[in-house]
Amino acid sequence: MTFRETTRDWLEENCPQSMRTPGGSTDGGRRATFPNPDTKVWLDRMAEQGWTAPAWPREYGGAGLDREQLQILNEELRQINARAPLVGHGLTMIGPALLEFGTDEQCREHLPRIARGEIKWCQGYSEPGAGSDLASLQCRAVAEGDDYIINGSKIWTSGADRADWIFCLVRTDFTASKHDGISFLIFDMQTPGVTVSPINLISGSSEFCQTFFDDVRVPRRNLVSNPGNGWTVGKRLLQYERTSIGGIGGSNQKVTTIDEHAKAYVGESGGKIADPAIRDDVVALRMDERAYQLTTRRSAEEAATPNKAPTFMSSLFKIMGTEQNKTRTELMVRIMGTQGLGWSGDGFDGQELGATRGWLRAKANSIEGGTTEVMLNIIAKRILALPD
Repeated sequence: MTFRETTRDWLEENCPQSMRTPGGSTDGGRRATFPNPDTKVWLDRMAEQGWTAPAWPREYGGAGLDREQLQILNEELRQINARAPLVGHGLTMIGPALLEFGTDEQCREHLPRIARGEIKWCQGYSEPGAGSDLASLQCRAVAEGDDYIINGSKIWTSGADRADWIFCLVRTDFTASKHDGISFLIFDMQTPGVTVSPINLISGSSEFCQTFFDDVRVPRRNLVSNPGNGWTVGKRLLQYERTSIGGIGGSNQKVTTIDEHAKAYVGESGGKIADPAIRDDVVALRMDERAYQLTTRRSAEEAATPNKAPTFMSSLFKIMGTEQNKTRTELMVRIMGTQGLGWSGDGFDGQELGATRGWLRAKANSIEGGTTEVMLNIIAKRILALPD
């Protein structure tokens, strides 16, 4: 049998029917909750196949699929409308970074646990005084025997209140240039001295947090790459993050189209959206999304291997994915009219309340993972080679 045939047969037998419907996916971790029991069943079955991280080497919890096999797997998952078995920073950010920069010992310790959904990760980059100018960070890590002692704080640490481990940029050399004095450490969030304070957002959630480190002791073996090479590791990880925010390698699930929402809320005439202005905006959005899908697919197909590191094009994808998401959520609220502006009450259903929060949450896309202004500078310098 071909790989496609065996994949199709396995998915048909092992993917629960409830996981073939629209819905969220688990991000795993020691404190993971599974509202639907099938969510855990689906995660465990896919992890055993190595298909939560299918392009990773087998010895690190993946399946070692080549580019063609990975494409076939994604196509077959899309065909049955399967939910992603696992999401999160482990798969899209620290996992790929460890594959590129970590030691074999670090990969064997952390990657299989990521692939099985056992550990949830968060990111310690930005600080109250170091956002877009990340290299000016002041969180200190002082070497003491076999450990580093960390003091300082990080902000906008997404999911830190539920995370098990953190990957963190710290300053280890206080005499070198600001870029050369940074190192990359990973450590358990239950380490004594770690305190997390959630930050409430305009969307009503509190996924962002401020994280404080007070004499946190981290073994030197948790240093990724060499001392002072953290900026190189950190920049590469940001490229992985921006690629993820841009939607490359994202969900295989089908979703109710914005066309159907428009017909439901503003009506239809002759099979078309009744309002011509809304119809024009929906068509423009669909055209942009289709063009973007083709561009990201071409980029993936041009990669030499499934695990090939992203390039500076990740900044372009991040901007385009961000702007499309903002446009989509704004159009959704516009289509719903006053029903898209509800916050609570019996007059709004769950979809409508979700649209309001999604519209507000989308605003953060232009900040997280590097602001749009920073992305434009990277594109100008690194892709277009424009003068400073």
